[in-house]
Amino acid sequence: MPLLTILPSGKTIDAAPGTSLLKAILDAGEQLISKCGGEAACGKCHVFVIEGRKTISKIAAAENARLDTLVGIGSKSRLACQALLGTEPVTVELLGALSG
Repeated sequence: MPLLTILPSGKTIDAAPGTSLLKAILDAGEQLISKCGGEAACGKCHVFVIEGRKTISKIAAAENARLDTLVGIGSKSRLACQALLGTEPVTVELLGALSG
């Protein structure tokens, strides 16, 4: 099982491969908004994948289209509802925590 580390809390959990980052983050007891039910329509679950980007699923067209509409996007940006865990450790940063 891949180890997921969530920043800024530093919480770590084991999650099953194929689990969405959103589900794993919520299962860890962290708060992350998703208003669209995981359909890549709202962009509220935008996170930065700090480590392990190559082990999670590739960006699909719907996710890429939504990311293009958001402010503050970078090379580490993913929608947690769309990114599926692989088999290697991943570290994500919850962006809502940055603004307080």
